[in-house]
Order: sequence, then C-alpha cells, then structure tokens
Amino acid sequence: MNSSNHATVADLGNAQDIAACRALLRQGSLTFFAASLLLPSGVREPASALYAFCRLADDVVDSADPAGSSDAIAGLKARLFAVYQGRPLAITADRALAQTVAKHQIPMALLEALLEGFEWDTHGRRYDTLDDLHAYAARVAGSVGAMMALLMGVRSSEGLARACDLGVAMQLSNIARDVGEDARMGRLYLPRQWMREAGLNPDAWLARPVFSHALGSVVARLLAAADVLYQRVDTGVAHLPLGCRPGINAARFLYADIGHEVARRGLDSVSQRAVVPGLRKCWLLARSAVELAPSVTTPAPDALPETQYLVDAAMHAVGRTGATSDTTASALPWWDVPGRVEWVVGLFERLGQRDHLGRLTPLS
Repeated sequence: MNSSNHATVADLGNAQDIAACRALLRQGSLTFFAASLLLPSGVREPASALYAFCRLADDVVDSADPAGSSDAIAGLKARLFAVYQGRPLAITADRALAQTVAKHQIPMALLEALLEGFEWDTHGRRYDTLDDLHAYAARVAGSVGAMMALLMGVRSSEGLARACDLGVAMQLSNIARDVGEDARMGRLYLPRQWMREAGLNPDAWLARPVFSHALGSVVARLLAAADVLYQRVDTGVAHLPLGCRPGINAARFLYADIGHEVARRGLDSVSQRAVVPGLRKCWLLARSAVELAPSVTTPAPDALPETQYLVDAAMHAVGRTGATSDTTASALPWWDVPGRVEWVVGLFERLGQRDHLGRLTPLS
C-alpha cells in the first residue's frame, strides 16, 4: 500500500471516529449538539471529540461504586496519558481525542483539570464560599471553555480568560437549576457560607431538601454571580472569528436564560426543574446569529484567580509550540449563518425536558 493510501485510510478512520463521537453527542446532549451546529466544521468536529471523551469519562465515574471511584479516576488518567503519548486505547473517543489534541496543541493540564473536578465529586468535596465553587467550576467547565477557545484559534490570554469565564458561568447556571436534583443525590454545590447567612444549616437542609424563601435568596445570589461572568464574555466574543461567534453566543444566551427561567419560576429549583421554552430558545438562537460584533466599552478584566492556572497552561503550550490554528480558514463564511440557524431551530423544538448529562456544564 503506498503512502497516499495510508493517508486515505488514516483520514477515513479519523472521520469514522468523529462520526461516532457526533452520534454519542446526539444521544447524550441535544442542547450541545444543537448549539454545535452553529459552529464551523473545523471547530465542530474536534469539539465533538472532546465532548465524547468527557462524556464517557463522566459515565465511568458515575457508574463506579464509591469503593471503586479512585480506581476509575486512575484508569481515566492512564487513558489520558496514553492519548498524549500518541498511543490511545482502541476506543473511538480516545482515538479522536488523540487526533484533536495533537492538531490543536491542547495541553494535557486542561484535561487533567477536568478529571480532578470529577475526582472532587467522588470525594464529596464541600464548597463553603463562592471562591471554592469557582475552583470547582474552573475544573469541570472552565477547562472545557479554554479547550474550546484553542480549537477556535484563540491564542491570547485575554481570550482564554473570557472562555474560562463562560465555562464557569454556565456551570453556575446549571448548579442553580439543579439544586434539588443534586441534593437528592447527596450533593450540595451552593456556597455553604451563603446558606448559613440566610439562616439555613447546610447539612440539615441536605438531609431534607425543601424550598424556602431563604434558599431562594441563595439561588438568587448564585445567579447574580453567573450574570457578572456572562457580561465579561463580550470582550472574548469580539475577538473570535466571525464564523465561531454564533455558536458561542448560542451557548451563553441559552445557559444564561436557564438562570433567568429559574428566577421566573420564583427561584424554586428544588421542587421543579427550569426548562427554557422552545419558542424562547428559537429567539435566543436568532439573537446569537445577529449579535456578531458586541460593543465593548470597558477594559478586559483579569482572569478569575481560580482559572488563571488554566490560562497559564494554555499560553505555555502556545508559546512552546508556536501553535497556530487553521480554524479561521476552514470556517464557513459568516453570511452563511442563517442557514445553520435554520437547522438548529427545528432541533431545539424537539428537545426533551432535560439532557442526560447534568454535571458537565459546557457540554451538557
């Protein structure tokens, strides 16, 4: 077989792996699948590879019994090491991830951060302050934001910081929406200090989770913290390639509105789960295709202290390799956005009441 045939077989294998990752995405998270259709193929395909590995890793951790959770995490770390050695296991997601991290210079530290967040879940880590919660969200969501930024060709510390902001904000939105669901699984992500300030005993409440005005005040504080971060994202969107902006806008508008829907329902996310109505999703998607050049009048803030190490890791990889990205060249023209929106609107109308993946925010 000549070298051109070798290349053809390799390309075919990679395409098949990506197709399998896309199929997993459709089954596991219609919301992310829909938003990803607004991304150019040069971003959508590697993003699907990242999602697939993250999703399967999440499943491995969730399916392990408590006594075996440490072994599950160790196994995932070994798989990740093999990916970065260029010797992935014979698993579709691992092979696709190996191609993605090599092509886009994704540092292993970002995926290690994600696995560390999963490990914190298995240990039942407690979050007393908003800073503590930011540290958790940085790992399970800010890391994904940084990886997505690299896929889009972002190579500035400012752009990476804003990507981390978006990931953390989306995680806070999900936490606000899933307070009751998490509590019924024995998990509490609301800052315990805030609960005590509202007159609630966190452990007693977790043993008997019920909604009250006091709890609602804590949820409102969390949503306000998320909104601060969503507002910071404008400076990042303004520096993205035009073809990438609709997809990122879709993610931030849709997830921010999850929080707004919680507020519209009286901040009760214990006895009910907020779902953004289909027609409103359609409107937000249309908005995501229009607001391609946000007006930025304030200086870009520094990265959150809890995400700075992610920005540093990404910038170190960029500086070491002189990494560049062909994302912009492969992006669909920005004027073709309405066609992509049309695809997504129909899909969002058929979204179920919830996605299967709750903990992995930017990819849920």
